[in-house]
Amino acid sequence: MSTLDSAAHIELTERYAAHNYHPLPVVLSHGEGAWVTDVEGRRYLDCLAGYSALNFGHGHPRLLARAHAQLDRLTLTSRAFFNDTLGPFAESLAQLTGKEVILPMNTGAEAVETALKVARKWGYRVKGVPEGEADIIVMEGNFHGRTTTIVSFSDDKVARDEYGPYTPGFGAVTYGDAESVRAAITDTTVAVLLEPIQGEGGVVIPPEGFLREVRAICDEAGILMIADEIQSGLARTGRTFACDHEDVVPDIYVMGKALGGGLYPVSAIAADHAVLDVVTPGSHGSTFGGNPLAAAIGHEVVTMLAEGEFQRRAADAGALLEAGLRPLVGNGLAAIRVRGLWAGLDIEPGGPSGRTMSERLMERGVLAKDTHGSTIRLAPPLVITEDEIRLLVDAVADSLH
Repeated sequence: MSTLDSAAHIELTERYAAHNYHPLPVVLSHGEGAWVTDVEGRRYLDCLAGYSALNFGHGHPRLLARAHAQLDRLTLTSRAFFNDTLGPFAESLAQLTGKEVILPMNTGAEAVETALKVARKWGYRVKGVPEGEADIIVMEGNFHGRTTTIVSFSDDKVARDEYGPYTPGFGAVTYGDAESVRAAITDTTVAVLLEPIQGEGGVVIPPEGFLREVRAICDEAGILMIADEIQSGLARTGRTFACDHEDVVPDIYVMGKALGGGLYPVSAIAADHAVLDVVTPGSHGSTFGGNPLAAAIGHEVVTMLAEGEFQRRAADAGALLEAGLRPLVGNGLAAIRVRGLWAGLDIEPGGPSGRTMSERLMERGVLAKDTHGSTIRLAPPLVITEDEIRLLVDAVADSLH
């Protein structure tokens, strides 16, 4: 255990680690459930949960036990060989998604890249689009990661600027406007990529029926619907997937974050053979994708999700959170958006900035994150209790004034 204090850790990190983040001035050293502790022993309610990577909380006993057991057996083989954890993981995740096959990767951005590559290759091999001409429709305000291809279709200037030349083949339309999706489709369109809820955008929930309309439009046009459920999926919204709220099944699910249980990077896409069979040996892969440790942890995550407890927790706790936050609209908050245990809070003009609000919450023992200047995102672990929800709401109310 380090003997350095917070100030020394911050100075060391700022000196030797690249400044690609602007963290709050808190140095964490321990986590359990919904709580984290800093190097001085101060405790904080974690209401970011690693952008949904920690849906099951810090150090969930079942996940730790599965990881510990696998660490003693086998951690990495590469996909040059079979291992005894990937098959059971793939079967369980296919059953959870209702799809026939999965393709495992590591990070969320890798999973998105995988979906894009699969969609393009499907467009050439199955739909018959001339090679090199496939285009994919994306949403304005999207966030799918920060690889070169992904930032090519981002409208976030900080993430995009000065990383060109950019990858062609993408066209952005208005999020939540199904007719703009329909109007953008051409003979060379192969897919529509969307987040069922835009997390980085501030937990932006599309109008009711949008996902159903996009599904119908994709069916009519004979193109793929790709749902990026990296933040919104795996019980965060009170259902297994955010698409479930409209009974929509995409052609490709993109998953990450919580799939690794907060212990290890695990991501995957899921689709049927008609889509994923375009991937052939050597055409896509990853040294670490589907490794034994990742597959063991992912299998336990899927087993826990299949039991339904965490979906119920998110729905019930989310209703309590929304009921507590609703009276703050017009009293410091301009608007709130809540879906399950996931909330975006827009601060009224003239109120504190999002960064200031986050700092005030930190002073009150709550960790959250701002986005787009005046919006706070709340995504606590799904193991949060009713009393802890009330503590969170009180901290938000106090921090607004």
